[in-house]
Amino acid sequence: MTVSNRLPLFLREHYECHEWRHASAILRHDFPDEWDDIVAVLTGFRLRRDWIDRGGGSKSQVSGSIDRFLYERGWRETQFDTAVTIDGRTFPSPTHKVDCFRNRIAVEIEWNNKDPFFDRDLNNFRLLFELRAISVGIIITRADGLQRIFNELGRGSSYGMSTTHMSKLLPRIEGGGAAGCPLLVFGITERLYVE
Repeated sequence: MTVSNRLPLFLREHYECHEWRHASAILRHDFPDEWDDIVAVLTGFRLRRDWIDRGGGSKSQVSGSIDRFLYERGWRETQFDTAVTIDGRTFPSPTHKVDCFRNRIAVEIEWNNKDPFFDRDLNNFRLLFELRAISVGIIITRADGLQRIFNELGRGSSYGMSTTHMSKLLPRIEGGGAAGCPLLVFGITERLYVE
């Protein structure tokens, strides 16, 4: 489902936005501080040319920029210590780390990973929601339209079709990848690009 007027105008004009299970209403009304942080980080974000020109590394400048903003406001990378108990026997079942977490809100930034990372994120959101550890999952990725800029900068092969972008994510969500977890998805568009 595409978000209409429930998000601030700047986000609707500069991101490709999608929502499932009333995620924005839950955020705005039940988690207003976290909502304000998400709106602030997305409103202040700009995709800088030098971030695209530079090669990889363990974490992209895009992800690092968003992480730093949220970490300064008390969000943390978090791994949940979960287990399954059957007939008195406990089996550890650790989750994957969530990039940014605070007060039951989980954020994953998937800028240029292999697209199976979306499966991992959605499954993690599903499990954490079912365990009542999160109330909303958020994924920030790139909109497909950025490929034109990557190609013009000679970086198109580094941002190929098998990497994380919106058209790889939406079918996974529509197919039930996050089950009942409320989701917000933001795709970074060309309107955020600055030289």
